[in-house]
Amino acid sequence: MEREIALEVNDLRITYKCLKSFSIKQSLLKFKKAKTEVYEAVRGVSFSLPKGEILGIVGKNGSGKSTMLKAIAGIFSPDSGIIDLHGNSVSLLSIGVGFQKKLTGRENILLSGMLLGFSEEQVREKMDEIIEFANLGKFIDMPVKTYSSGMHSKLAFSITAILEADIILIDEVLSVGDARFKKKSYNKMKELISNKDRTVLIVSHSTQTLKELCTSILWLHDGEMKMIGETDEVLTAYDEFMSN
Repeated sequence: MEREIALEVNDLRITYKCLKSFSIKQSLLKFKKAKTEVYEAVRGVSFSLPKGEILGIVGKNGSGKSTMLKAIAGIFSPDSGIIDLHGNSVSLLSIGVGFQKKLTGRENILLSGMLLGFSEEQVREKMDEIIEFANLGKFIDMPVKTYSSGMHSKLAFSITAILEADIILIDEVLSVGDARFKKKSYNKMKELISNKDRTVLIVSHSTQTLKELCTSILWLHDGEMKMIGETDEVLTAYDEFMSN
């Protein structure tokens, strides 16, 4: 029996326009318009993910991992290609993404939940549980702009973990925060993963974390998919490549 597909990505391409460094200096000195160059962050990536799959994503810095997750989350549109969520709700857990800095933590919980597709009533029902898990004390009623990166990650993880979207995208946040919260968030992630209907994509530089959590691995290199397959097989090839 074929497993139900939760996510399909077909020929995904994402480019950025970047200012050339020497051009910036020239434009400042000579008041000329700075020249730009096109950078291909994601180049023709295709894969499908069955419901309940836990996909780890590896690659050196700048390989397109975070860019691809943001496109899947709908934060920005790709230049070409198709992302099909098959009607599933999706939540991106990433440092610096998704909060209105002038609003309090409590207000951001409500806003983030509604942006994920939950009703105001549904979010309010989970509000106390989210606040308790985040454990931010009096800061929950202070503007997010006053938060440290660790506090930001605690709140973001708590919203994602407690509201439980169908597809969860995690970008390097399991390693953020104090030791106690790292352990709590890791255990909560294992609990979420135990739900066979939930699909998770995890970007991490920790091969140990990926070995423990993931059912398969996708390796991105310079924006292209170099390999996808079983966790041990792909991570072994990746580690060998990175050590050369």
